[in-house]
Amino acid sequence: MVPLAKGLGPKLSLRVKRVHCGESSMARPKNEQPTPAELEVLQLLWESESLTVREVMDELNKTRLRAYTSVMSLLNVMSEKGLLNREPFGRAFKYSVAKTKENTLGNLVNDLVSRAFDGSRTALVAQLLEGSTPTQAELDEISSLIKRHRGRGR
Repeated sequence: MVPLAKGLGPKLSLRVKRVHCGESSMARPKNEQPTPAELEVLQLLWESESLTVREVMDELNKTRLRAYTSVMSLLNVMSEKGLLNREPFGRAFKYSVAKTKENTLGNLVNDLVSRAFDGSRTALVAQLLEGSTPTQAELDEISSLIKRHRGRGR
């Protein structure tokens, strides 16, 4: 704290805020993983191949209303993050996914395993099984996947 002026006493002071050049330490880090809203858009584009902002908005508005500018901003951010490709289409743009569904979801799960389960895939599977009530059909499918995975020599 720096005194304002002589004779004003120790109680009156001016706080000096430190200013840093470059990126702020309070800035939100850029996350490469898709947010829930981005995943919603990706789900649409994995099904539709490519859509304009208006088409994405029309689909999203079936569940919750969103403004055109909000959808446009979301798609631009996703394009900057490398999640979407953007191609000119008349006076608009068509957006398409930059990575396959399998690649994107695989990266998302690997990030979750790393951050939440300290790299343990066993802990992830245990949490999934203990935190839900899978049907017998789902358990059979999981067993089949494990058998196929073992057969690949891993």
